Amino acid sequence: MSDDIQTLLNRLPQLGESVLVTLQLTVGGAVLAMVVALLLGFGSRTRTLWVRGPSRVVVEFFRGTSLVVQFFWLFFVLPVFGFKMESLAVGIVALGLNYGAYGAEVVRGSINSVPAGQWEASTALNLGPLHRVRRVIFPQAWALMIPMLTNLLIQLLKGSALATYIFLHDVNFFTDQLRNTTQDTVFSYSVGLLVYFAIAYLLTLGMNALEVRAKNRLGAGPSLREVLRLAPVPTTAKAGAA
Repeated sequence: MSDDIQTLLNRLPQLGESVLVTLQLTVGGAVLAMVVALLLGFGSRTRTLWVRGPSRVVVEFFRGTSLVVQFFWLFFVLPVFGFKMESLAVGIVALGLNYGAYGAEVVRGSINSVPAGQWEASTALNLGPLHRVRRVIFPQAWALMIPMLTNLLIQLLKGSALATYIFLHDVNFFTDQLRNTTQDTVFSYSVGLLVYFAIAYLLTLGMNALEVRAKNRLGAGPSLREVLRLAPVPTTAKAGAA
C-alpha cells in the first residue's frame, strides 16, 4: 500500500491535469446544457406549433438516445461529413445537448408550477410578455428548478467519465492508468471514487448556496440556522413569535 501511495504522490501533476479536464467538461457541458434547457424548455410550452414541435422532437431525441453513442457520433461520424471537433469540444457538446434535453423538462415543469394567479396578476399590471416572464415568472420558477438542476449537474459530472472513450485524459482515464501502474484495483478505483465525490460535493455546496440566494430574493429563503441545519428553533421562541 505504501508503494501505491508513493506512486500516487509522484503522479499528482497528472491527477491535477485530469481533474482540470473533468472540470472543463462539467462546467462547459453545464453552461451549454443550461442554454439548451432554457431554449427548449420555453420552446416546448409555447403556443406556436412550429416552435413547440421541433423543441419536443429535439428533447425526445436526445433523451431517447444513448450518451455513449452521441459521443461516438460526434467524434467519429461528423468528420465523415467534413466537420471535425477536438475531443474536449465533442465532450462538452455531447454532455450539453444530452443533459440540456433533460433540463428542458425541468424548465418546462418549473414554469408550469408557478401559480396561475401570478400570470394573471402580471397580466393585470399590463406587463409585456418578455417583462412578465423575466421579472415575475422566471424568478419563481428558477427557485423551483435549482434542486432538480443540481441532480442533473451531478449526473453530468459522472457522465463526463465517458469522455475516456474519445481519448480525453480525465479522472476516469487517470484511474485506469493508476491501476495499470500499481496493479492495485481497490486502491486505484478508490482514489477515483474519492476524487469524483469531492468534486460532486463542492458542486452541490455551490448549487445549495445558489438556491438559498434565489429563495431569499423571493423573501422565502431559509434562515442561517436552517441552512446549516443546526439545532431546531426552541418551542418558546416559536410561541413568542406567534
